[in-house]
Amino acid sequence: PTWQVQDKADANNVAYTTGKLCFHTDYPVLQHPPGVQFLHCIKQTAAGGESEVVDGFHVSNKLKKQNPQAYQILSSTAVDYTDVGVDYCDFAVQCKQRIIDVDSRGQAVRINYNNATRDTVFDIPAEKVRPFYAALKEFDDLLNSAEHKFTYKLKPGDIVTFDNWRVLHGRQSYHSGSEVTRHLEGAYADWDVVMSRLRLLKKRVLNRD
Repeated sequence: PTWQVQDKADANNVAYTTGKLCFHTDYPVLQHPPGVQFLHCIKQTAAGGESEVVDGFHVSNKLKKQNPQAYQILSSTAVDYTDVGVDYCDFAVQCKQRIIDVDSRGQAVRINYNNATRDTVFDIPAEKVRPFYAALKEFDDLLNSAEHKFTYKLKPGDIVTFDNWRVLHGRQSYHSGSEVTRHLEGAYADWDVVMSRLRLLKKRVLNRD
């Protein structure tokens, strides 16, 4: 299945407006967020609408070096995400995620960060709230620094694909018009499906040789 990214009057998601999209990963509200994302540019606005990406693993490692305590907070604190609305069907989903998921060695393996769906509920002791937000601000500042982010503009016909567990993406705002001025078509794939297809492709190539 594919989905359409374009501004509309009854938008239930900031992605379907002309506003700025801050850096985020898609669907941290799901226990198992999609691993791979595809975006196909159908139509592009003349002014604004530039896409932005940043390597979440690189930024996490940078945070770990300059402030180990902030890294520890973001990799151990469970954050509530929730999303309620209508998009093809009625939905109401909720999940707890750590903003930086780590493996047994403490290395980042998945970023779960989307302020648009971060819940107003925050179930942690009161004395830990200020340190959490200080750590989150430092992480967010690193994401948005000119040193780390890359800005580009898709042209009609371009397709970009990226690792949704690692790469955070966003969009600059653009002006609305009397008709749709910017239109992307998106799709997701799970990493296990992608890897199985790659193994099958490799097998076919080897057999052909």
